[in-house]
Amino acid sequence: MKQFIEFKKQREMSQILSDTFGFLRNEFKTFFGVFFKIIAPYLVVMLISYGTYMFQIGDMMNLTMAGSTSVINGFATFIVVLVFIIATVTTYVMSQATTLFYIKSYIKHNGNIDFIEIKQNVYGSFWKFIGLGFLVAICVGCGFLFCIIPGIYLYVPLVLSFSILAFDGKSVSDAFSDSFTLVKEYWWITFASLFVVGIIVMVSSYAFALPATIYTYAKMGILSGEIDAENFTVADPVSIILGIISTLAQFLLNIISVVASVLIYFDLNEKKNFTGTYERIKNLGGTDE
Repeated sequence: MKQFIEFKKQREMSQILSDTFGFLRNEFKTFFGVFFKIIAPYLVVMLISYGTYMFQIGDMMNLTMAGSTSVINGFATFIVVLVFIIATVTTYVMSQATTLFYIKSYIKHNGNIDFIEIKQNVYGSFWKFIGLGFLVAICVGCGFLFCIIPGIYLYVPLVLSFSILAFDGKSVSDAFSDSFTLVKEYWWITFASLFVVGIIVMVSSYAFALPATIYTYAKMGILSGEIDAENFTVADPVSIILGIISTLAQFLLNIISVVASVLIYFDLNEKKNFTGTYERIKNLGGTDE
């Protein structure tokens, strides 16, 4: 029997990490079954558009070196880039929403899930997630643009705003503002937790990106010390396939960050509001309010 992970409780940083991987390990088959049922079409479009983008860029580089670029080639590249950006944004938004609403269903049904409920919540909140993501990106981007420290300061609470949107059913503006209230007095511990998880995800992503990097260096002759500029092109089937594998791995590893952010959200919510404690007391008392 699978172990039920209680989300609504306080946790130390080590517990956040262990429960993140514990949840994904226990729910691996069920979670990814639901995940790919919802995400698969968008993920396929994203990966195909990525491969096409890499090929198109490589083709453009070859034409530029040959001095035969044209307006048609430039327009085709623009369309490919546009499709890739839209597909990537859509896929990542759907991925985050699916993960959050899977956990919400998991909590609501005590370890079981309702696929129809999850799917309806994901599609019903899509534009809310888009709007909140756009707002968060602008604020954090401006923070990093003017100075790195404000960007980091804004990122810490705002990364939890998506959990507030999903679990509290708040509006975009309320989720945005409430994230600062939630993190108030706990900014440093939240930052530390997100930083450790980020390091784990980043190192894992680099591990999957390493084969593509080694292949590119070998192809260019850097490893042998004889650089060949003519071989510097990304329009190569092997490098494109390796790039797609790396992109897919980074996409899936992002799920770790989302699950960890949910555990951090419930940890802070418990410290502030004792929601889980009150629910357990009600259950012990036999009330269903």
